[in-house]
Amino acid sequence: MTSDQPAAPRSRPSAPGTGRPVPRAGAAPRVRAAVRAGGRAAVLARPRGGGAKPPRRPSRSSVLESLRRAQARARRAWDRPLTAYYLVLGGALLITVLGLVMVYSASQIKALQSGLAPSYFFRKQLFAAALGGSLMLLAVRMPIKLHRAFAYPLLAVSVFLMCLVQVPGMGISVNGNRNWISFGGPFLLQPSEFGKLALVLWGADLLARKQDKRLLAQWKHLLVPLVPATAMLLGLIMLGGDMGTAIILTAILFGLLWLAGAPTRMFVGVLAFAGAIGVLLIKTSANRMSRLACIGATEPGDHDQCWQAVHGIYALANGGWFGSGLGASMEKWGELPEPHTDFIFAITGEELGLAGTLSVLVLFAALGYAGIRVAGRTEDPFVRYAAGGVTTWITAQAVINIGAVLGLLPIAGVPLPLFSYGGSALLPTMFAVGLLIAFARAEPAARAALAMRQPALRKKLARVRRKTMRRPVKKRPSGER
Repeated sequence: MTSDQPAAPRSRPSAPGTGRPVPRAGAAPRVRAAVRAGGRAAVLARPRGGGAKPPRRPSRSSVLESLRRAQARARRAWDRPLTAYYLVLGGALLITVLGLVMVYSASQIKALQSGLAPSYFFRKQLFAAALGGSLMLLAVRMPIKLHRAFAYPLLAVSVFLMCLVQVPGMGISVNGNRNWISFGGPFLLQPSEFGKLALVLWGADLLARKQDKRLLAQWKHLLVPLVPATAMLLGLIMLGGDMGTAIILTAILFGLLWLAGAPTRMFVGVLAFAGAIGVLLIKTSANRMSRLACIGATEPGDHDQCWQAVHGIYALANGGWFGSGLGASMEKWGELPEPHTDFIFAITGEELGLAGTLSVLVLFAALGYAGIRVAGRTEDPFVRYAAGGVTTWITAQAVINIGAVLGLLPIAGVPLPLFSYGGSALLPTMFAVGLLIAFARAEPAARAALAMRQPALRKKLARVRRKTMRRPVKKRPSGER
């Protein structure tokens, strides 16, 4: 064969017994296997998808990466400018609403035993909550300068009312404490509750003015007149025997001093002096010594001195995980004294269980965190001191009340903020919550975020208004008028 003749095509070897060519080396593995097994029938018999594949388990790295992304999203959401605003507003409203429900449930038997309507205490608390909501809205709308100017008249009025408590015929003793003023009928007022708010506002304004003049570095300006004025309030309160409220005022004082940057030696010295006074007051009162002896008690003891503490534990134990049901408490049937005031947390645990009590604790923790965040992010010294004082007040009172119900602290006779029955305690507390909301809204980033949302909100309201104001028109035949 010469070189100019075309070369014959090369034939591919065939598979033995089939007469079909052997697939090339680059063919799919499953086709080669099918041809080797016996031809096209084996290929057609096998499904195209290759059969069902087992589910793939996510690798450890992918799980960690998804957790990191979720954590980053949660951190971005938590660091938004309006987080503190929503926490304070939502937490306070939820605590107040849940408190109204529990007051209605816990006070029915107490009202019937007193010959009153079952909803008597609930109606009074609902009226106080409505009035407190108005005060909270007023505090939100008031400018900060007006809050500072309002501090001194409030302090003067609180001191005057505390003095009236000691006047015969004016003051009334309730459960051994003479801290109430009667205005006729069922209306009573406890001026010491307003003294807490007065101390927060007045102390914050005093320390802010001294900080502007750079006087807080001197211990005399740091302590005077803050400590003497607080001592005067404590003396008026202790004349009535209300040591629980005195402890709250002392906690507010220490919170203000801590925020003002008091030196450790001074802080420890004032704390030691207050502790010595407290020990002396406890040692000289048989009632306070008996309350101290009931910490961790599991039996009522001699003369049933630990009856209230023990039955509070019984109520929590009866609740279990999810409670016996709303309104199904057994301890409120005369076994647990003050079920709608100081020990309403125990009734909550019995009817709503551990889930209900943990929900209350989470709400108070969110409120406390929001207050600390507002105090830590502001550059205004008055806002920092006032927010820190309000946060110290609410969290300290909640810890003392819940600790007494759990048997970890002595019974101090203080209500659970925003939750227990009592208008005198609810009104100043809701005004203080309004302060926190106003401070959270006053942050530059929060103010900018609220301003950006207003045009969009106006557009939505206008769109809804147009839809609701549009009248339906019936279709008429052509030519008809």
